Amino acid sequence: MSVVAAQIPGKARVLIAADHLATRTGVRLALAGAAECVEADDAEVAVAVAVRDRPDVCVVDFEPARRGIQATAEITAKVPGAVVVVMTRRIDEDECMAAVRAGAAGYVSEAINPSRFPHLIRGLMRGEAAIPRRLVSQLIDEIRGRERRRHLDLHEQRRVELTTREWQVVEALRQGMSTKEIAQLLGIAEVTVRRHIGGVHRKLGISTRSELLRLLAEKDDATR
Repeated sequence: MSVVAAQIPGKARVLIAADHLATRTGVRLALAGAAECVEADDAEVAVAVAVRDRPDVCVVDFEPARRGIQATAEITAKVPGAVVVVMTRRIDEDECMAAVRAGAAGYVSEAINPSRFPHLIRGLMRGEAAIPRRLVSQLIDEIRGRERRRHLDLHEQRRVELTTREWQVVEALRQGMSTKEIAQLLGIAEVTVRRHIGGVHRKLGISTRSELLRLLAEKDDATR
């Protein structure tokens, strides 16, 4: 574990927390002259450094993603003034939502053009969010969904509360759509569709898609 500091007085204070040296170096070089950078190559160290140095912005990039999201939650809880942006190798809808729930103000790809980084940091410090355009609508749905969750009442099953996206997936399954077709309809990855189906399974206490379809069919028959 290491901590390296590059002091540039009068600049924004940025913590670059990532487990890969190449990532930390890339971000530091992109911010050269624009920020005072501190680096940490471990999630626990990142939290400790954030508490110690009180950075303006924290760039977090750890694998697996849950480590970065956990670090984000701890940093935002312990250093309320710090703005966190989570970097990732692969943009994922569920991961983005988890990062935002953990307190992140940004979620960006590692493939971001380095020339954009200073603008990204300045924007975050102005209170702007940094979310991929294709995920903005889902984020809005998530926020709205907190106020209007959908309830699924099934025969001989307890009433379960579904998120807006889970409800959309269930409705598509009810129509006989495949995972691929649902992904195309909602503009999300197939693996994300499977995660939502898995979430519905857990809430219903079942383990297979065939069980879910049977329950939906029973509900439809009961309401006729």
